Amino acid sequence: MIKGLLRFVIAVIFILSGFVKAVDLVGFSFKMEEYFSPAVFNMPFFEKFALLFSIIVVVLELLLGFMLLLKLKLKFTLSTLIALCVFFGFLTFYSAYFNVVTDCGCFGDAIKFTPWESFIKDIVLLVGLIILFILYRKEFKKKDDHSSTTGDSSSKFKYILLGIFSLIMIFIMSQGIMHEPMIDFRDYKIGTDLKAEKEKINKNPSEYKTFYSLKNQKTGEVLKVNQDDYIKETKYWEEGSPWKIEEGKNESVLIKEGYKSEIVKFKIEDPTGMEATDEVINAPKAILVFSYHPKDISPELLKQVEAKVKSQGANVVYGVSTDPNTFKTVKNMMMDGTAIKTIARSNPFVLVLQNGKIVDKQPAKDYVK
Repeated sequence: MIKGLLRFVIAVIFILSGFVKAVDLVGFSFKMEEYFSPAVFNMPFFEKFALLFSIIVVVLELLLGFMLLLKLKLKFTLSTLIALCVFFGFLTFYSAYFNVVTDCGCFGDAIKFTPWESFIKDIVLLVGLIILFILYRKEFKKKDDHSSTTGDSSSKFKYILLGIFSLIMIFIMSQGIMHEPMIDFRDYKIGTDLKAEKEKINKNPSEYKTFYSLKNQKTGEVLKVNQDDYIKETKYWEEGSPWKIEEGKNESVLIKEGYKSEIVKFKIEDPTGMEATDEVINAPKAILVFSYHPKDISPELLKQVEAKVKSQGANVVYGVSTDPNTFKTVKNMMMDGTAIKTIARSNPFVLVLQNGKIVDKQPAKDYVK
């Protein structure tokens, strides 16, 4: 009874974890790119394979989770899941210890975990899987439905269920890759009022304090001092003081958690740095064309999408990218590349706003059809 319940709970966790990533595989691939970036594992040559790696990870989670649920090939399933947990545990520990990837994307955009929470989750799952392996070890050699013998009708039915499950997941994954996620867990889903979200953020902002790393030039002692204490204590900065700020080692620490929303990163500027966010969210109708990889855009597709957005009678039409020379016939605006990826899962991508509310969002290739 206990081992059956434990097996069910762990299987469901893996299936759910795989499902929320399968819905938005492109979003998960962005997270994989973070791990491959120079700031983390410094393997930029793997970044172009991020989507492929994402598909492999998600397929393993889904299939192995479902096989565990059905008790198919238990020894293989449990062994592989243990190896997968060890791999994830290493990634989440690295992220937490070195504070390099602040959200592992374990449950996509549906549930956010801090790096340490993700690591603890992986350790709990690993312990649960090892317990299951021990509890079921006597059944590994039995020729019953646990070992899936070919002549067993129950086993054949389980394989049919696995096949149906796989086809459904393939359809969901392909929709997310070629179009938009079938279920949108992001803050930028259709119906989101960016103006209202901005007001909530402004009314309840997060508060941060800077902590300076100070080193005593005489004794070698190192202190962490917050900005207020640094200003109050003249000994840290008066003329002749042995205390010097260590460049690059200052930290910004969250003091009070405010209203949490990815909309806080929705900041549009012109190439000179002049902000145009309010103009966009207050316009009766605004159409934005986003690009996070400007150099990869097809010139023909860019021409088509620019022609269509200009014909829609919108009050504001902007092309938003990381390069001020991306768009040819609409005004170029700028936004952080990571923020664009949170909004857009295709390159380029079209977002339509009415009085700050998202009313439509599509990959450009679908928009121009």
